[in-house]
Amino acid sequence: MTIAPTVVGLTPADVKRLGNAFCHAKLLLTASEIGLFADLASNGAATAEELGERVGIHPRGRHDFLTALVALGLLEKQDGRYANSPVASSHLIPGGATYMGGFLNRANRVLYPAYGKLTEAIRTGEPQVPAAADGEFERMLADPQQSQTYLRMMDSVNGLVAPLLLEAYDFSGHTDLVDVGGCRGNLSANIWRAHRHLNPTVFDLPAMGPHLAAHMASMNPVPPVNFRGGNFFLDDLPEGDVITCGHVLHNWSPAERQVIIRKAYAAVRPGGVFMVYDAMLDDDNIDLANTLVSINMLLVTQGGSEYPISDAKQWFAEAGFVDIEARPLGTTDTLVIGRKPLNLS
Repeated sequence: MTIAPTVVGLTPADVKRLGNAFCHAKLLLTASEIGLFADLASNGAATAEELGERVGIHPRGRHDFLTALVALGLLEKQDGRYANSPVASSHLIPGGATYMGGFLNRANRVLYPAYGKLTEAIRTGEPQVPAAADGEFERMLADPQQSQTYLRMMDSVNGLVAPLLLEAYDFSGHTDLVDVGGCRGNLSANIWRAHRHLNPTVFDLPAMGPHLAAHMASMNPVPPVNFRGGNFFLDDLPEGDVITCGHVLHNWSPAERQVIIRKAYAAVRPGGVFMVYDAMLDDDNIDLANTLVSINMLLVTQGGSEYPISDAKQWFAEAGFVDIEARPLGTTDTLVIGRKPLNLS
């Protein structure tokens, strides 16, 4: 089997641009970090001087920084005044339904520095961030500033996934939804809004409980999302007739993934379904975006990576699921669904 590259015919100029691609990323991440897009949304178009005063950009780099953001399509400039581009207005303003800033800010603080140590990671196979150490995740959740950055990142991702999941699967025939590793319930709340007959429960580490309660209380109407604290390697999962597990398995080694899938099989009711989504890999085609997510896992977890769709199907089958199928979920994720047989022998 031959796998063709996704980019062919690179020129020296292309190689130079590739070597400088980190510059483009940092322009976006910095603009988000200093609140540039939020300021323009709240206070309106402004000159370079006005923006410099409002968000704190030194005169020396001000013109070049804003010009670069215009060139990237993130800002527009008319009559000497800068404004958010349509994509920035849609995805980079805090509070919006499709806000991506939570993910970007987390990438800025965690992934960007970690990629500076990629050489060490590929030589040793070891993660390059403190968060990968035992107990560090719980310590991060206990720190108000760090936890809010992480939670907003998860909300950003879940907010984009929820409509895709609702389009890919019909939840109307189910009653009890369990979201394993569901963070502070943003996905469950979005699914409940579309199917208000559901009784949703999030299963996550106990430290997530107060964050979920506060997040649900901030919504109107308040979604009836329950919380069960636990560790999916040590505790049984809550029973449900549909169990979801999104962007979780890629954090763990293949053996650990199989433990979670077996736990899900034990928890899902006969006739119910278990579904997993991640940026899975295709055995026959290179997907650079998903391969980069897999490298992210190398940098920030002890044993995680993305994994082939065929492996996920095999793990489902070995656990006992039937009618296993894979469906695209947006442009990067894959959804794998398995049903627990009604009649168990």
